[in-house]
Amino acid sequence: MNQPAMTANSGDILYCMRVTMFVTLLCLGYELSRPIPTIDEERYFLLSSTNETASQDKEWPDLPSWQRMASEKAIERYAATQEKKWRRWNEAMFERSA
Repeated sequence: MNQPAMTANSGDILYCMRVTMFVTLLCLGYELSRPIPTIDEERYFLLSSTNETASQDKEWPDLPSWQRMASEKAIERYAATQEKKWRRWNEAMFERSA
């Protein structure tokens, strides 16, 4: 029962190095994934959707009227196309198999 607490073989050093490397890479990944707070001078480079001080108004008052109407028309066409697509998919998947 007089065994030393740690044996001095090469496996122990490699294990410590692997654990250290794992912890280092874990910390590096965490630091790289964190968002960087912006400085006030750089805030105007950001898109309005990512800017904290952007207005939450969905109407976009600075949008020209022709662009607003074109956007509404595009949304209506997209919704109609999606409805037609899902109706065809529903018919193909469920109504023909019965």
